Amino acid sequence: MFKKGSKLYSIITGTCPKCHEESMFKNKNPYILSEALSMHETCGNCGTKYKIEPSFFYGAMYVSYALGIAFAVAAFVISYVIFKAHIDIVFITIVGTLIAFMPVIMRLSRNIWINFFMHYDKTLAKTKM
Repeated sequence: MFKKGSKLYSIITGTCPKCHEESMFKNKNPYILSEALSMHETCGNCGTKYKIEPSFFYGAMYVSYALGIAFAVAAFVISYVIFKAHIDIVFITIVGTLIAFMPVIMRLSRNIWINFFMHYDKTLAKTKM
C-alpha cells in the first residue's frame, strides 16, 4: 500500500506523481517557512510539469481545509476523549495543533491535489542497477 507506484507513496513522500523519483519541493523540510511551498517547475527525472495550469494549486485549499478539520478532530479526540482535558485546554490544543502542523498540512494538500490529476507511470521511473 505504501510502495512506490501507489498514490499514498507520492503523497507522503512528496515525490513526482508520474515517476516517484524526485521531490516536488525544493527543500524537503516544510518547517523552513520561507521555502515551504517552493516547488520545482518540472521533475528532473521525467520532465513532468507540476503546475498544469495557472493557479492550479488553488484547488489544494479545499484539500487543506479537509486536512485541517481532520487534524483538529484528532486533537479534540486525543485531548478531550482520551485525556479528559477541560474544554479551554482542548481549544488551546486544537489551535496549537493547527499552528504546529500548518506547513505539513499545506504540503500534504498540494501532494493530494496533484495526485488527483496525475498517475504513476512505471516506464518513467529510473531503473536501479
